Amino acid sequence: MKGSDPPVEFLRHALATLAYRAGKVVRDAPPEFGAFRIGPTTRTPAEILAHLGDLLDWSLSLASGQNVWRKSTPQNWNAEVVRFSRALSRLDRHLADAGLVCSAEKLFQGPIADALTHVGQIAMLRRLAGAPVSGENFFEAEISVSVPKEVT
Repeated sequence: MKGSDPPVEFLRHALATLAYRAGKVVRDAPPEFGAFRIGPTTRTPAEILAHLGDLLDWSLSLASGQNVWRKSTPQNWNAEVVRFSRALSRLDRHLADAGLVCSAEKLFQGPIADALTHVGQIAMLRRLAGAPVSGENFFEAEISVSVPKEVT
């Protein structure tokens, strides 16, 4: 299925939604936020963002007919923001140009839904770190299928 197919277009909108929501939680984060930790066994925001990049890389492999999972070593916050943005753009470009080899439903229910969950975790951590993100009615948000080059 290529980018003009309804399931692929829905996935591309889901990615644009992910980019929009992630952009809110990474934009204007304090410099020390990436290393913020609420407990000894919890992930830092930078570690969660690294996991988001891993999920998007995995999504691209699945969309291409492979199933390759790689756990990356987290970098600093800014590097992970860039990595996330690039991974999101690569996946969107692939969907637009080549479509899917796997099931759109499976791709959404697995890595993409997981990514949305983790963006919510980062938003919660922003509030706990004293740098909350403003609320918004996402139903009213202007979200376009074209994923921005960077989410910052």
